[in-house]
Parts: sequence; C-alpha cells; structure tokens
Amino acid sequence: MPETSLLTDANLALAITWGLHFLSAILIVIVAWSLGNWSSRQIRKIKRIDETITGFFGALVKYAILTVAFITILGQFGVQTASLLAVLGAAGLAIGLALQGTLSNVAAGVMLLFLRPFRIGDTIQVGAIIGVVKELGLFGTEIATGDNIYIFVPNSQIWNNDIWNFNRYPERRQDILVAISYQSDLNKAVSVIEKILAQDKRILQSPDAYKPQVLTDALRDYSVALIVRIWSKREDHGNLRNDLTRQIKDGLENAGITVSVPVRALDLNARAA
Repeated sequence: MPETSLLTDANLALAITWGLHFLSAILIVIVAWSLGNWSSRQIRKIKRIDETITGFFGALVKYAILTVAFITILGQFGVQTASLLAVLGAAGLAIGLALQGTLSNVAAGVMLLFLRPFRIGDTIQVGAIIGVVKELGLFGTEIATGDNIYIFVPNSQIWNNDIWNFNRYPERRQDILVAISYQSDLNKAVSVIEKILAQDKRILQSPDAYKPQVLTDALRDYSVALIVRIWSKREDHGNLRNDLTRQIKDGLENAGITVSVPVRALDLNARAA
C-alpha cells in the first residue's frame, strides 16, 4: 500500500476520533446545561425549604454540574484529570488572590444564607438602598426598590453594612408629630387625640408596653410639640400613619384647637426704609 494512502487513512481515523470527541463534548455541554437548569428549578420549587435557601443552593448545584461536565469533557480529549485537578488547585489559588472581591461575595453570600438577617420578600435597608429582596445569589442580592427599580447589590457590600429589616418583627412602632399653638388647651388636645387612638382597632392596646401614648415633647418658638406614639401590626404601618394624621388634624380643628405652623411677623415699614 502506498505511503500516501496510509497517511490518508491515519488522518481520516484521527479526524473521525476527534470529531466524535467534539460531538460528545457538545452533547455533554447540552446535557449538563439542561440538567443544571432543571435541578435549579426543582430545588426552587421545594416548598418545605425557605425560598432564600432554595435560590442559593439552586445556583450552587447548577454550577457544580457544569464544573463536573467541564472535567468530563477534558477527559474525553485525553487530559489527565487527576493532574489537572492539581493544576487547577494551584491556579485556583492564584485566581483567588486576583479575584478576592468576587470570592468575598461568595463567602458573604454563604454567611448571609446561614445567619439569615433577611428572607426573600423582606423589605430591607443597606446603606442608602431600600427595597424588597427578590433573590439571594452566589455573588449578589437582587433588590427591587419601592418604585420598582432593579438593583444588584454585591453580597460583600451587604455583609459589610448594617442591615435594617423592616419585616423581621410582626409589630411596628411609629411616632406621629403634632404641634399646637400656645393659645390652645393642651389637656383638651391630648384628650381629643387619645379618643381618636382608642377608636382605631388597628392600634394595639395591649400589652401595657404597646399602649398608645400622647407625649409632650418640647416647647418650641411657635408651638407645643406633641408625640403620638402607637404600635400596630406590621402590615398596617403605612396606611395607619396616613389615616391617623388626617383624623388627628380634623379632630383637633373640630375641637377648636389650632394646629400650629411657624409664623414670622414682618415689619414692612422697616423693610421699606
């Protein structure tokens, strides 16, 4: 057999072998990608586990499956995976030093997952960001603001800041500031406000620590400042403040009590001079 024929047969066999390897690699990628997405969705559907955990571990399982697929593909091309893992370990150390910020996000995500300062659906404040938590991922947390703006916050930024969770406790306290004029009857004003507070069923009246209070806060230049302190269920917090502010204003005015605003006397003659 001619030498050129032998070379042609060898090249053809080599091409077929590598072609099969490429086809199997593509198949592995497709299967791994599909399996990773399917596993992530199935984990997220588990109702017995908190949504925060399912989202985090869903992403973790997906990336783990893709990593195994990558190592399997390298084995298809004759790469020694045992030595490769050692090389990847050394490379991982170097990459880790270069990507400290990214890895710190992963570490912060793990800490947030285990300490659970918030859950999916909680309204939180981190620095200047206030919004509802939509997702806790490996690298960052997705938050939707009150006007429905999407914000992706790196986990390390959340971990390194104070976290205010407005949904952690079932009861909330709030203070409503009221100012009345010095000419008004203070005791009558307090009585009118207390009557309004007693009629609203959303205001907690017990235990004693939750009873509503009307406190005299300060004597200002133009008014006597009062603090109306109330406790309510978390879900009533926003609407209750709006309703009570209106009711207190109307109740005081109907009782002949002036709700004070700052007033300045101007000497127009002096200004003209």
